[in-house]
Amino acid sequence: MPLINESYDSLPYIDTPLTEASLHAAMQLIEADIKSAGVDTSQLHPALIPAASYTPKFSDALEQEHARLQADPNSKLAALDMKRYQELEAPPNMSPTSDENKPELLEKWNDTLKKAYTSSEYVNSRLTELGLLESFGKNAWLIGNSQLEDILKSIEVELADVRKQQEDVESLRRSQQDSVRGEMSTLEETWQKGVGRVLETEVAAEGLRQQTLERRRAGAV
Repeated sequence: MPLINESYDSLPYIDTPLTEASLHAAMQLIEADIKSAGVDTSQLHPALIPAASYTPKFSDALEQEHARLQADPNSKLAALDMKRYQELEAPPNMSPTSDENKPELLEKWNDTLKKAYTSSEYVNSRLTELGLLESFGKNAWLIGNSQLEDILKSIEVELADVRKQQEDVESLRRSQQDSVRGEMSTLEETWQKGVGRVLETEVAAEGLRQQTLERRRAGAV
């Protein structure tokens, strides 16, 4: 005798399929039981409410951007100042004494030079990045695709293995249920006959009891 007795909630390969009337009656019983328990099916279970009412948290910069977009949905993203990458306007020409006579002109030239240095550094960095992309970008892209293909193949192999396991389990379950189909039918018939005999015995006992009562009444009279 095995230490663990296998038990199935259903035997889909042996049991007779339920009719629509039986399913409808079962659903009515379930709904009545739910209503009697006072369960509100229109609301989510309390354990699911935190997940359903999840509120994401953003950084202060994103919160400010969301507030700006909410205030003016038609506004555009202004995080990048593209003016620094546009062509610079040169200030008026200077003279040998303009830095003394017009210090504001010298300040304009200094500001323009700073912007020019910034644009030059940006262009140099862009050229460097484009050169690296031209030299190594193709190989990096191909290697990335190869890695993705390897991941996809491993997932497909794993999926095929899981499907094979599912088919094996279903085949084993089908064969086990088919092997005991006759035994289950015999047990069900025996159970039905046993229930019928119990009912017959109860009916016979009730008839004897009624006869006994009638004879006692007749003797008392």
